[in-house]
Amino acid sequence: MSENCTHDCSSCSANCSSRENTSLLKELHPDATVRKAIAVVSGKGGVGKSLTTSLLASFAKKQGKKVGIMDADITGPSIPKMFGVHEPARGSENGIFPVIANSDIQLMSMNLLLENETDPVLWRGAMIAGATLQFWTDVIWQDLDLLFIDMPPGTGDVPLTVFQSIPIAGVVIVTTPQDLVKMVVEKAVNMAKMMNVPVLGLVENMSWLACPDCGKRIEPFGESKAAAIANEYGIPAIAKMPIDPEIARLADSGKIFDYAADGLDLIFKEIEKA
Repeated sequence: MSENCTHDCSSCSANCSSRENTSLLKELHPDATVRKAIAVVSGKGGVGKSLTTSLLASFAKKQGKKVGIMDADITGPSIPKMFGVHEPARGSENGIFPVIANSDIQLMSMNLLLENETDPVLWRGAMIAGATLQFWTDVIWQDLDLLFIDMPPGTGDVPLTVFQSIPIAGVVIVTTPQDLVKMVVEKAVNMAKMMNVPVLGLVENMSWLACPDCGKRIEPFGESKAAAIANEYGIPAIAKMPIDPEIARLADSGKIFDYAADGLDLIFKEIEKA
């Protein structure tokens, strides 16, 4: 135990002896069923984490799985818009019901609980982390095979709360091709390692684009780093997602489910094995 220990394990990620027999896992709502929870993470923002979460969930649904998405990015929620969901979540004395998109994917997001979608969430870290935890304990998820958790960037209050309080089966890390990402990926890998959660895959977003004239694959941000990074950190599967105007069009129109993200098949196989 560190000499600087505060004896508050809920705010600490260290695996010291004082917490060996202490579990901080929270019980799922008694009427809910979630067989496997997968966190989608990144060490920084702006890499397409919410998009990747949406595409993974859509891919899983198309494989016949019962799927939900927990939008844990409380102050920057974007999942409902990508699925065309604008109606508020409803509840009863028993709990909160997820909103079901046209694709039959169950969603829970702070945007589904606000009076207006554009209202800002002006909360401090503890309140944000507490709200995220309620998406696990108070939401009546209906018979899910997979719950994808769209995490906020970094390694702060919400990621720590999720990893300590929810039985995460594995994480998928999202990145982009620039040289800077090696450090960002390393942070995410080390966070997962400290929390004893396996890294199942690496998604390199904005990895390439197809020339509109000849169809040749172009790497606008330089040569892909995904394979080298995955090999260095022992990540079993990678996916290279394109810069594709069709993705933006479908996301903006609430029809992201319609995008054919076939490149995610290897990562989905690792999720099934987790």
